[in-house]
Amino acid sequence: MHGRVRSQGSLRAARVCAAVLLLLAGVGCERGAPGDAPSPRADLPQRVISLNPSLTSMLIAIGADGLLVGVDSFSAQQQESVRALPQVGGLFDPNLEAVLSLTPDLVVLVPSVEQRGFRDRLAALDIAVGAYDPESYEEVAATLEALGQRVGRAGAAAARASEVRAMRAAVAAHTRDLPEATAVLVLQRDPLYVAGGGSFVDDMMRAAGVRNLGAELGDGWPSASREWLIAAAPKILVDTSRDPQPAAAFWRQWPSIPAVANGRVVTAVERDMTLPGPWLDRSLLYLLEALRPGERERFERAAGLPRTADGLPRTADGLPHSSDRRP
Repeated sequence: MHGRVRSQGSLRAARVCAAVLLLLAGVGCERGAPGDAPSPRADLPQRVISLNPSLTSMLIAIGADGLLVGVDSFSAQQQESVRALPQVGGLFDPNLEAVLSLTPDLVVLVPSVEQRGFRDRLAALDIAVGAYDPESYEEVAATLEALGQRVGRAGAAAARASEVRAMRAAVAAHTRDLPEATAVLVLQRDPLYVAGGGSFVDDMMRAAGVRNLGAELGDGWPSASREWLIAAAPKILVDTSRDPQPAAAFWRQWPSIPAVANGRVVTAVERDMTLPGPWLDRSLLYLLEALRPGERERFERAAGLPRTADGLPRTADGLPHSSDRRP
């Protein structure tokens, strides 16, 4: 599958995108671009509460974590750097009294069904709300930029968004002439939920040159039946569920699925793969490796991405992948 020789045109395109990545490598950093400290302007927030782990991660990535005075409990679980902050309820049941006690001048959230009503209650109390709902890969990058503008970190946010976009373009150019494969990414096993069309995961799968069969079920994270999965016959099954039973053992119950029969049930992906956070460029590289073994290393070497002393790859910003720093 991977022995097919790419055309000279595609190689040139990949090198151009790689050059873009290397150019951007000198721009971004995990805590924001140098000299882009939060502005003291009175119209910018100084006390921010985040009610979503993706938005919390974005604020941290652009160096605005010093503005955070409270987070939802899931953000605290996911992000060690904000674990000591006051928690203001769960992702789907934020506590209004806890939020008000922290006197925020901005609350950022994703307007889910549960949080839409909460947003209205905050607005009625004259508390500024930033509502962001990124679904596609591009929308995640755009949300980074919008959030950076809102909190006075426009430079750092723009740099990180540029790197996210550049990685997708570079990977897509690298895989353009590879034979197409089919895959399903499982979010939850029982009931079964998969990555659908229009999602950032769908965008990353397409960048890797893999057709996401879940897209035919609808956008977002649609539910699916076992019968559908068997009939879809994916060649690759990416299992990101948190079920304690090993994925290979679980899916062995359906040996007629090509991915199962050929040993292509994959679990070795980044743990934040299904969160639309600020490091989608890293997630894309992990997904590329999961979907096309060995292709990530070939891409990184062709792009000239630097590596650590022990051989671990680094991203365009020069930082190790988040999953390389697991506790």
